[in-house]
Formats: sequence, C-alpha cells, structure tokens
Amino acid sequence: MASPHPSTAARNPRIDLLRGVSIMVVLLLHFALAFGLSDSPLGDLLGKKWLGAIVWNGNYGVTMFFVISGYLITSNALSRYGRLEKVDWRAFYVLRLARIFPSLLLALAIIVPLGCMDIPFFNNSDDGHVFPISFFVLAVGSVLTFWHNVLMAHVGWFNYSLNVYWSLSVEEVFYLAFPLACIAFKSQRKIVWLCLVFLAVAPAYRYLHADDELLFECAYLACFDAIAMGCMAALLAQRWQPQGVRAMLLRIAGVVALASVYLWGIRGHESYGFTAVAVLTALLLVASPTGQHRAWLSFWPVLGLGWLGRHSYELYLFHIIVLAAMRNITDREHLSYALRLPWLMVFLLVSALLAALVSRYVGKPMNRWIRGRFNPRGSLPIQAVGEVV
Repeated sequence: MASPHPSTAARNPRIDLLRGVSIMVVLLLHFALAFGLSDSPLGDLLGKKWLGAIVWNGNYGVTMFFVISGYLITSNALSRYGRLEKVDWRAFYVLRLARIFPSLLLALAIIVPLGCMDIPFFNNSDDGHVFPISFFVLAVGSVLTFWHNVLMAHVGWFNYSLNVYWSLSVEEVFYLAFPLACIAFKSQRKIVWLCLVFLAVAPAYRYLHADDELLFECAYLACFDAIAMGCMAALLAQRWQPQGVRAMLLRIAGVVALASVYLWGIRGHESYGFTAVAVLTALLLVASPTGQHRAWLSFWPVLGLGWLGRHSYELYLFHIIVLAAMRNITDREHLSYALRLPWLMVFLLVSALLAALVSRYVGKPMNRWIRGRFNPRGSLPIQAVGEVV
C-alpha cells in the first residue's frame, strides 16, 4: 500500500549522486565562462580537448536535473496518492512553494540591492545591454511568475546573476501544470501520450532553433522532453524495477553511454543530444530504486558529490552570487595560471558553505513553517527528507 507521506522516506543516495554530478558540471561551466580553465594546471593534466569537453557541455547537467525533477515529482505523487489523477493540487502547490520560494526570495534580496547600486555582474548590463534600475521590476517579476526564459529570449542575456534562473522558470511551469494535467486527463495512459508528444516536439523545436542558444537550450518546448522522460521513468519504475546483477549492468551501461554522449558535445547535436542525455538519465533512475544500494553510497567520497546533490538547489541559487562577487575582485585577464585552480577551489568552497547556511537557517525552517501553516486537511508532512529540487 502506498505510504501517505513518501517524502519522509529515506533519500536515495544514487539520485543524490546524480544530482551532485549535475550541479558540479554546471558549476564548472559557469566558472570556466567567467575565468577560464584551459590555461591552468587542470588543463595540462587532462588536456585542453578533454577538459573543454567536460566543461563546455555543462548545460547537459541542467537536462539531467529536469529528468530527476520529473521522476521525483511523479514517483512521489504515485507513492502518496496511488494514481496520478488523485493528486491533491492544493497540497502539491503548497509543497512546491515551501521548497522553492524561501531560498529564492533570499537570493533575489541579495541580487537586486547590489544591482540597484550598479555593481557589475549584479546590474542589468550584461552582454552589452544597459537597462535602468526599473527593469528589475520586470526581471524579478518574470522569475517569480515563471517566464524569465521568455524574457531572456526577447532581450538576451541582460543580468549575469539573474539569468541562470531561466531553468527554474521551466521547472515552475511544469510544477504549475503537473497536477492540473493529472486531474484533467484522469488517466495515466493519457499522461504517457502527453509525454510522448513532448518527446516528439522538443527535438524538432531544437532543430529549428539550433542557431539561437536562448531558444534551443532555454525555451519551454526545448526542455519539456527531459521532464517528460523523468515522468515516464517514474511510471515505468512503478511496474518494473530491475534487481541485482541486471540492475547493476543497466547502471554501468547507462553511465558509460551517458558519459559518451556528454563528451560528444552539444554543438552540432542540439536536436537529439539533449534527448539522449534525458533517456540515459532516466535509465539510471529506473535502475536505481530506493532501498537497493550499498551503504557506502550514502558517504560518496569523491568530491562530496552526494552532499552537493543534497544541496543542489541552494547551490544553484547562490553559486552565481559568489561568482559575481569574485568577478568584481578580479577578472580572467588578471588571474594567473597558478591561481586559477585555487580560485576554483575558493569558488566551490564558498558556494558550498553559503548553500549549507541557507539550507539550514532559511530553506529548511521556512519549508517546515509553510508546511505547518498551510496544511490543507492535514495532508502534508511537517518535515520532508527527500526533496525534489
């Protein structure tokens, strides 16, 4: 029988590990865009070609996040309600609001005042644009009402610190539509058909807009196939969970194939590269059911990837603030070869520290408070362990 509160279940460390990999490649991409990494000891160690492949394809990490989000939203709904058409939309929206908005509002409360003081990389003058302070009303409004990616498609990259939140708009529209679609379609089979529509439309959309990064990477239709793949993976996992050696072999094959597609790159493969990443991420999720893992995965030692995965949302929100502050201290031209790796370590450590503090003192307390304050018919757990974002 379905657990009434699956969010109180133990976390799946393999999903945290996958999240950790995803957020790490995003962090490396953004650091490399700001300061460069090829002219560093890391470039000499790995070779500029391989390092470039690892770093410059970091947007695939966002695709992996979309798949994980679709998977967890769907699997949690199935665990809580048994069938998707029974989703309690009021409770669903409260859960999403409680998780997303407290930390997001804090991030905006840092970015906007610094931008109003016209501090570079916080103001609205990125990529040659010069927008007045009043433009923050539109910019912040777009972040909070789920169309920041649409605004960017019309005006370009206009604010270094705000623009990374385009992907949150994609997820928020999914969160807005998910319970309504479940209730309206009244059939999991119809939900599958809807997912298949997105899987067919998204590659065509990316193909038609391959010359515009803001469209083939950031538009709703360019990203919804990844979320749809996560939803379908959760529906498949409800019926079929590989066990033992078969699951292990699927995970090994998935990791090898995912790494190959990742290193193959985005450029020239805008149409189906993202689809391939989504399919392989979904395969790893289906092959990694909760409860079927070894204890050592909970303490993944390499780069603290499991920890990064557990704090991936806060890292996503606040790493760009750290990076913007660091760009006000020095720039790529004045950062020497010897200092690039230490500067990267500073970036990662400060971002992780800030994410941990925000999670502990803002995200989790406000999450619990909102769940307790706005608890329709007692349907929400007061404290959730396994979060979606």
